[in-house]
Amino acid sequence: MYIVGITGASGSIIGVRLIEELLRAGKEVTAIVTDTARNVISHELFRGEFSPASVAEVIERRGAGVSRELLAEEHNNNFFSPAASGSNRFDAVIIAPCSMKTLAAVASGYADTLMTRVVDIALKEKRQAILVPRETPLNRIHLENLLRAKDAGADIVPPMPAFYTNPETVDDIINFIVGKVLSLLNVEHSLFRKWGQDD
Repeated sequence: MYIVGITGASGSIIGVRLIEELLRAGKEVTAIVTDTARNVISHELFRGEFSPASVAEVIERRGAGVSRELLAEEHNNNFFSPAASGSNRFDAVIIAPCSMKTLAAVASGYADTLMTRVVDIALKEKRQAILVPRETPLNRIHLENLLRAKDAGADIVPPMPAFYTNPETVDDIINFIVGKVLSLLNVEHSLFRKWGQDD
């Protein structure tokens, strides 16, 4: 089971696409979406014309063609969620996009939300934690927090596009980032052509 957190940083499509691809691969997913992220999703994905109440609504509205049977969603303040306990086994937690506020909480062990608690669990239980930080340019505090998170065991995947894949659309760029996360999770995908791979 994979836990995907979506914060209020720009780039919510990365988290949404990751959830879609994990579901497409037949993986169980628990989504944790902040209140600010819901507003960002409405603005960035639907130009403010649709305000989804859940990730399931987002996926349905996008017409992704994936089953939502394996999708659960938890409120970010629900510390009674099974995900809040270290005894709950999950494969990995991915925060995509990860705001600098959430990064700061993770780097300092300040688990004041369900999302940061789950990352804290992953780090202490030696499970996989992946952060997709979304900010630019980065100041020294951001860089030091990224290093602290990495030193604690998190994988850091900045959403930096590759150009050897010859991206033609924004979707191509997003697919590359999501594909890099899936590769770290050892989940098979065909979101981009790997270097040296024939068309």
